[in-house]
Amino acid sequence: MASRRFTRLTNGFSKKLDNRVAAVALYVAHYNLCRTHAALRTTPAKALGLAERAWSLRSLWTQRLLWRLRCPLRPRQIGVGSS
Repeated sequence: MASRRFTRLTNGFSKKLDNRVAAVALYVAHYNLCRTHAALRTTPAKALGLAERAWSLRSLWTQRLLWRLRCPLRPRQIGVGSS
């Protein structure tokens, strides 16, 4: 996997679950919406008809900020309520 957030040998290692979830979501969004694949010669989202064009990193970042304003992340409570 191209994301180094799963290994402890780098400074980018995510210790908090929320940071890891955000990093993986950004990686998957970039992989599917922005990155042109050699075999497809387009992005996977465009090949499936989910997007009309390949997104730029700027448009991905703008959509992320707009989504966050509409749907703010709530802190996770792991292990609460389990006895």
